[in-house]
Amino acid sequence: MARVYLLGNVLPGKELSIRDTCRGIKGVVQADVITGHYDIAVIIEANSTAEIFDKILKNIRKIKGLTRTETFLAVE
Repeated sequence: MARVYLLGNVLPGKELSIRDTCRGIKGVVQADVITGHYDIAVIIEANSTAEIFDKILKNIRKIKGLTRTETFLAVE
C-alpha cells in the first residue's frame, strides 16, 4: 500500500468546499482544513504511487480554487 500526504493552498473562502470535494475522491482517507502555511491536508492511499499520482493529476489538481499543492511520499 502506498501513501502520500498532500498539502495545499486554496483561495480564501474555498477551504470547506475543497476539503469536502477531496473527501469524495476514492483513495482519500483523510482531508482536513489546517492552520499555518497551508490551508488543507489530504492523505491518499492506493496500491501504488503511480495510482496515487494519477489521482492527484486527474482529480485533485483540477479542483477549482486549489492554487498550490505539495506532495510528500511516505517511505515506510
